Amino acid sequence: MKTHNKLTKLLAIVGTLLVWFPILAPIVVTLAFFFISGLFRFDYLMPAEFFLAVIFGGGLLIWAAFRAHTWRKWIAWSVGVAAGVLVAGQVIATLTGIASGATEPSSWWMVVIYASLIIYILGVLFTGVGGILLLNHLFRKVRPSQVPQTS
Repeated sequence: MKTHNKLTKLLAIVGTLLVWFPILAPIVVTLAFFFISGLFRFDYLMPAEFFLAVIFGGGLLIWAAFRAHTWRKWIAWSVGVAAGVLVAGQVIATLTGIASGATEPSSWWMVVIYASLIIYILGVLFTGVGGILLLNHLFRKVRPSQVPQTS
């Protein structure tokens, strides 16, 4: 079976778009709001709010990477790290009472929660880069000199 067929390419395209959406959306919204109102407001929590898009897009990228037999570890690890640290940060926020407001958000646990958010965003970025690398591999043109000779 040819692994660079239309289904694999479609999975990679849709997965890459879904993974990059939570990264690009806050930038676009911030710029639009700035040009309309003149105020700078950046929602740094928006990538976490679009967690389902990252998980679904990451799943599509993992599926495409396994079909293409390339970039599997990069994409799977980055999706896993992103999902794991975001869930861990949310569990810590809930258990410490920071999420409900019962605990003052100035404790050192807040540093751990912000660190988990930063690592999550880095994981999403790594997943997006993996998607671009996978697309580059899938849409690469093969030169006649690179075609293996069969005798």
